[in-house]
Amino acid sequence: MQIGGLIIGDELLSGKRRDKHMDFLISVLARRGLELSFVRFVGDDPGLLTESLRQTLDSQALIFSFGGIGATPDDRTRQCFAQAASVELAPHPEAVAILEARFGEQAYPHRIRMAELPVGSRLIPNPVNQIPGFSMRHHHCVPGFPNMAWPMVEWVLDTHYNHLFSRVPVIERLILVSNTPESELVPVMEAVLERFPGIRVSSLPSSNGCREVELGIKGLADQVAEAVMLVIEFLNQGAMPWVEKPQLSQIPL
Repeated sequence: MQIGGLIIGDELLSGKRRDKHMDFLISVLARRGLELSFVRFVGDDPGLLTESLRQTLDSQALIFSFGGIGATPDDRTRQCFAQAASVELAPHPEAVAILEARFGEQAYPHRIRMAELPVGSRLIPNPVNQIPGFSMRHHHCVPGFPNMAWPMVEWVLDTHYNHLFSRVPVIERLILVSNTPESELVPVMEAVLERFPGIRVSSLPSSNGCREVELGIKGLADQVAEAVMLVIEFLNQGAMPWVEKPQLSQIPL
């Protein structure tokens, strides 16, 4: 299952604010043996936002959407989501009750708009100020504020997707190959991919002019160990100088 992020707001595209959600998603998924497949940054333009949501809904991916669920006119995620999903926007009874309990009479006339959600939505609890996010299908919409959004994302993962978690460590091993053009590593990279379909391989040539390539092998620990043995055997047979760099990551649960 692909996992993506949709990060919303003109302030990110203008540079007024710097995104922190992508790094968080990479980390929180890695701790559960999962990987981030893609991220989209979208401004507050309703047409573009609706089309982006329509595409991600059609993709069947697991999506975490950050921002745009407030009560001000520039918060358009709820409305655009409803349009993209071809459903109505209506008061969610449980969300209405939460907002009335939180704000009393001051919930009206503006704050109560945050309870107007796409019909069929499920609520995501907010541990900071109780104003919920919402889920529909595999889309999960949370506020843009990290202190609220991040525990909400973790709740969604641990509550609804723990069956996807990997119990085997995900690691990446890096081998630095010297005095060797990148093209000569193509056969062993293809051999690894053919033998281990779940492994990801990468090559990163040096940018300083020397003939040096960083070869990366990433995946479940047991398969990576076998793949590295295959690579090392190939390098030794070809008399290609190599050294293994310190392990980049090991993320057990």
